[in-house]
Amino acid sequence: MLSIGAFAQIGQVTHRMLRHWDTAGLLVPAHVDEFTGYRSYDPSQLERLHRIVALRQLGFGLDDISAILAQGVDADRIAALLRIRRAEVEQEHRLAAARLVDVERRLHLIEKEKHMSQIEIVQKPLPAVRLAAVRTVVAEQPAVAEVVGPSFDAVAEVIGDECGALTTPIAQYRTLPDGMEVVAGYSYSGPAADGIEIIELPVEEDAVCGVHLGSMERIAESWHAIHTEVVARGLVHAGPCRELYVRAVGEDQSDWVTELQQPVARR
Repeated sequence: MLSIGAFAQIGQVTHRMLRHWDTAGLLVPAHVDEFTGYRSYDPSQLERLHRIVALRQLGFGLDDISAILAQGVDADRIAALLRIRRAEVEQEHRLAAARLVDVERRLHLIEKEKHMSQIEIVQKPLPAVRLAAVRTVVAEQPAVAEVVGPSFDAVAEVIGDECGALTTPIAQYRTLPDGMEVVAGYSYSGPAADGIEIIELPVEEDAVCGVHLGSMERIAESWHAIHTEVVARGLVHAGPCRELYVRAVGEDQSDWVTELQQPVARR
């Protein structure tokens, strides 16, 4: 018999891992001392240990390993599981390659150009949102600021603030051939009412997002950083952009917090 220490050393695994596999029923010790609780293993169990380690190195989870060990080594089953694992590894590789490109690009900006983005930018999905909103079309970009605030005020007057109805203000901006469409409103689960429009913003599977801090006067700079990042990551715009006003209370905009959200897709 081999002590847990000797068995772990030969198998190049930790005591903790052996205890975990014992608890999971994957590799039960040949003997457990009823007084001390010390585990001992038969040398023949090294074969099972090697099989578990090999399957773990291929990326199989404990449930799959347990099923494989319980049912025996069936070539067709192993092949099917390996195909699934291959697809998972290929996806992990694609994600890792994209992260590597992003790291290299940021490193280049810092080392060669001594430049860092003023806002931190991430990619993430956007949830669907049901808005009580007002829709307006403006002819030119400068006119946007003149309609957003009044639009939110108009919606608030209709739906009130019962049950936190005004806690999630969102604006969506869509470029049109003759101007820009502005949708401004609040996430809302209530009924339709005169003076507002119920607008369903769809789920976006992928979006480039950043947080703008402070006054709206400089928000164009943050949007420029977002659009630059979209291009740098090999993406294209895949829908109208959104602004989520996380904190936008009072005339003093110095402590405002706005998340900029641009849906994207691969070229």
